[in-house]
Amino acid sequence: MMRFVRAIAVSAVVLTATACQSPTSASSTLNVDDFVDASVPAQAIATPSTGRTYRVVRGNNQPDDVIPFQYTSTFSITVSINGNATADTVALAFPATITSIAGKVEQASGGIVTPPTNGEVEHYESVLLSSSGTTVAGVGGGVTMVFQIWYSLPNGNKEARVTETISMKDSTATTPKTWAKDAHINIAP
Repeated sequence: MMRFVRAIAVSAVVLTATACQSPTSASSTLNVDDFVDASVPAQAIATPSTGRTYRVVRGNNQPDDVIPFQYTSTFSITVSINGNATADTVALAFPATITSIAGKVEQASGGIVTPPTNGEVEHYESVLLSSSGTTVAGVGGGVTMVFQIWYSLPNGNKEARVTETISMKDSTATTPKTWAKDAHINIAP
């Protein structure tokens, strides 16, 4: 009898949980990649870096190491908003504003990320050198940004995959819509 009561209780909880969920459909919502486009170079080139360093904290009363980055690369990214932004499922209010940018560099082979092993990490710095603006006025508009990165990889190679995450919001007065677009750049070996 006790098993029967537990089974009914579990069934009631499952039915309640599923009843509260609204139905979703892949066609009812747009992914950020459907309304935001990013133009990136087919491949960026890295050169030996000079003058830029990073710090490795040693701890245990040991002095920190200051090490020069191995490589540097400069590239541009253009982010634009296409016609899907006016679809009912997105309905952006313009202008859309870039709110932040974050870069990440990962070691790669053949364009595929190859995570470091044995507790090793990639060391990198990404800087926005210039931008044509911070807002996209409407459909078809865009912003071009120039980045410079410095990096050192555990495997010592030049080849890397860079991800610049560009966060944006629209101009909806009460609760602005927010999204982030990832732009991927492969650094040649």
